[in-house]
Amino acid sequence: MSAAKKLRLAVAQLGPVQRADTRAQVVRRLVDLLHEAHGRGARWVTFPELALTTFFPRWSLEDPAEVRSFFETEMPGPATRPLFDAARAKGIGFYLGYAELDGETQYNTSILVGPDGRIIGKYRKIHIPGDASSREGAALQHLEKKYFAVGDLGFPVWDTPDAAIGMCICNDRRWPETFRVMGLQGVDVVMVGYNTPSGYVQWNEPIHLRMHHHLLSLQSAAYQNACWIAAAAKAGVEEGSPMIGGSCIVAPAGEIMVRAFSEDDEVINYMCDLSVSGHYRANIFNFAAHRRPEHYRPIVERTGAGAPLGAAPP
Repeated sequence: MSAAKKLRLAVAQLGPVQRADTRAQVVRRLVDLLHEAHGRGARWVTFPELALTTFFPRWSLEDPAEVRSFFETEMPGPATRPLFDAARAKGIGFYLGYAELDGETQYNTSILVGPDGRIIGKYRKIHIPGDASSREGAALQHLEKKYFAVGDLGFPVWDTPDAAIGMCICNDRRWPETFRVMGLQGVDVVMVGYNTPSGYVQWNEPIHLRMHHHLLSLQSAAYQNACWIAAAAKAGVEEGSPMIGGSCIVAPAGEIMVRAFSEDDEVINYMCDLSVSGHYRANIFNFAAHRRPEHYRPIVERTGAGAPLGAAPP
């Protein structure tokens, strides 16, 4: 773990971004949020998934030019450079989610930008939810599989002067493997951006469980991997589709230390004691002492549930 003990983190929740909003308009909002985070003493700020545009996977778009209009071919580009300049001027690092076009391959991507305005690392979303084509009769479509390839960069952790920082995106937070891979690299802070529609359900699941499962995933992951989690939502009613808020900062104890009040643009922050992780890692989650990977083979050998393995006879 980094030598630093205290680190003030901020989360910048975004209210809705409508289809008519330009990159320049959104970036101005991000810069304002970054300035507010800096004014509160934050060293790092987490922005949401696909922060620069509306959540376009809600539509089945067929015009290639229209689809490509939601993607970035360079980072920073002319529209996003003001955010990088502001970070460098204020000495504050950030996580930013966006749609990335790499050659002909499309990814749901996040980058980690240091307080000097330089890109430190990149992550590409691995657990792609939803469908590759529209569902007949569905009230709400979720077509990430139509637009994004599975990420190819794994779950790296970057050792910055402030903390060991990892990244994931939205649906990744629901999968324990996401955080365990980073936990095995000694991650201090995991930043996650998300766009979670409140009405996207596969059966008649009660709507209130969307927020419950969101927070449950973050709290259990923070506790079981002894790390801090900074989670930033894009929230509010976007193009007629309500999305949950619930941006928060979670401690290694699994407690939510601060949570957004609104479903609009909002900054939350907390002074995180990174040394707390060490207490858990020296005791209940002492991986070296207690993990038994020889018994975990089905986790990496199976993608879906299979037949019971059975137990060896006594």
